[in-house]
Amino acid sequence: MLIKICGLRHAASIEAAIKAGADALGFVFTESLRQVTARQAALLASRIPERVLRVAVMRNPDVELWREVETIFCPNVLQTDVLDFSYLEVPSDVTRWPVIREGSVDNKATLPDTFVYEGNASGQGATVDWQVAAGLAKKGRMILAGGLTPDNVAEAIATVAPYGVDVSSAVESSPGIKDAELIARFIAAARATEQGAAN
Repeated sequence: MLIKICGLRHAASIEAAIKAGADALGFVFTESLRQVTARQAALLASRIPERVLRVAVMRNPDVELWREVETIFCPNVLQTDVLDFSYLEVPSDVTRWPVIREGSVDNKATLPDTFVYEGNASGQGATVDWQVAAGLAKKGRMILAGGLTPDNVAEAIATVAPYGVDVSSAVESSPGIKDAELIARFIAAARATEQGAAN
């Protein structure tokens, strides 16, 4: 189970996420309360061990912004809407996580090998339909996002059976401010469900 904590802006939050066992940390480069610059993200990422993925989170970026993020932040992963990859030049050493938004595809669609599935608005805590997501999760390695919390992530994993889970606003004490306890609770709940499924 891949666990991503998204929308990080402070060193203490990054340290809390790493300590709790996060697999990937997301930095937002689009208009948001959680937006950072490429230089801010690069400075924050200097604390991240190699085993943890550094994810650039974008939405319809212009080519210049992506070039800046790619050269200064040096992400392991680019997460952006699926159509954005048609015009962005992404180096082969940067993994692609296309975002598929709820309602944009059906069970007959061909999906990428790995993809993020979420609602129309990122970072708003809107929960997607887990039954629909469960069908799509069988078609590839889905990273489920949108509306996941420390209290419902176990049920979401049991229902959808995703490859990974992604959280942002639900592990915050106030908008844009991450809470170490909530991060730890979210990751612990996801790991417990993963271990239960394996037993």
